[in-house]
Amino acid sequence: MAGLNERKQRILHAVVTDYIQTAEPVGSRSISRRHQMDLSAATIRNEMADLEELGYLTQPHTSAGRIPSQQGYRFYVDALMDAAQLAKEEHEYLSGVFTQLEKMREIDQIIQQTAKVLSVMTCYTSLVMGPQFRRSAFKQMRLIPLDEQRALVVLLTDTGYIKNKVIDLPQALSSDELVRIVNYLNEQLAGQTISSLSATRLKKLRSDLYARIELLDHMLHLLEDCSAEGESRVFLGGTSNILNQPEFKDVEKVRHLLTLFEQGERLSFILETSLGGVSIRIGTENAITEISDCSLVTATYHLHERPVGTIGVLGPTRMEYSR
Repeated sequence: MAGLNERKQRILHAVVTDYIQTAEPVGSRSISRRHQMDLSAATIRNEMADLEELGYLTQPHTSAGRIPSQQGYRFYVDALMDAAQLAKEEHEYLSGVFTQLEKMREIDQIIQQTAKVLSVMTCYTSLVMGPQFRRSAFKQMRLIPLDEQRALVVLLTDTGYIKNKVIDLPQALSSDELVRIVNYLNEQLAGQTISSLSATRLKKLRSDLYARIELLDHMLHLLEDCSAEGESRVFLGGTSNILNQPEFKDVEKVRHLLTLFEQGERLSFILETSLGGVSIRIGTENAITEISDCSLVTATYHLHERPVGTIGVLGPTRMEYSR
């Protein structure tokens, strides 16, 4: 980037890494002492003044050292950051955790444990959005008779979601016809995402089974309800971790964050608007005011090569990005 020669980049890297570790403004003497630079403290100080002028550093107090600005963090993340590797012990810990998770049958349990593990390993707050129901693919519909007049319609998706509804049975239909209707729907809808079930598509299914319209109506209403549903569940881990960060000693700032953690729809919005793959949003790059002093690192996760949810870590802008 224009204005940042190699020396300035080395000094910016040193300031960011030191500030991430200490949460204290970084001075030129500290850089000269900690980092192997063949430069005098005066030269480093001049370069830091230039970096401040260019917008990469700020000086909280006149007599203090400097800290990275949002622009400084962004340049560090995009151009200077060294990739960190997990330690052997951490690999073994994760391997053990996910061996246990493989035994779980409920998707909610797996997500809750994942959120907990991520918060423990990073010491930040983790957010995991469960598989979005509308992105799930239709797997199977079942009709379970409860008595002569009523039955339970059960909708299953490939992400483990189950939706059900009690319906009244038309007396004119035999049990064989009921089975044929269910089999027909299973055949027509197999593998399609819930969100793809448009009104036109459902109208076509009604037309195909017009003679059995009353029962079909009940079953398609369940599909319509699911298709219109905007349910996105977010699981949190380590919400109190944010309180351990020196940046969040301000009671008002923490209160706004903790209130946000209770607002599922807004948390869903944060995660749903994340880009595919790994995304890092710093400070005001986040659309929600309550986290404008935070950084959010997110990644999408997939099922059958289809993105179904998002997992994220929320911490201060002084986040250990490389980890």
